[in-house]
Amino acid sequence: MMKNNSFKVSYRVIYGDTDRLGVVYNANYFRFFEIGRNELFRNLGITYKTIEEKKIFLPVAEANCKYIKPIHYDDIIIIETSIDPEYKKGICFLYTIFSEDEKKVCAKGFTKHAFINSEHKVIRPPEFIKDLMLD
Repeated sequence: MMKNNSFKVSYRVIYGDTDRLGVVYNANYFRFFEIGRNELFRNLGITYKTIEEKKIFLPVAEANCKYIKPIHYDDIIIIETSIDPEYKKGICFLYTIFSEDEKKVCAKGFTKHAFINSEHKVIRPPEFIKDLMLD
């Protein structure tokens, strides 16, 4: 569901996401962030695959996660993803991970991405991406 330039997707935590204590391993939060941004793009009518077919790539330049409440095996989480409209150097995705009932915030974070072409040169955000963000 897209609302106020954000998109929410649910995900059930699998055993492979967790450590020996059944708690989600810290690096897997960045996988959850990736799920969120992929689904946000898909909801906007484009996929990473389509973007890359246009010879445009979005490497992660910076990533941050604040862990607030632990997530466990078999929990259903809600990954809310939005785009920071103030960030102009590329694209910045903002994430909030909630418990299934959306009453508890489990984590918050962001990833900043540059736009690069097939020669690995940094480029301005392409018009077709800017157009998606304005709709």
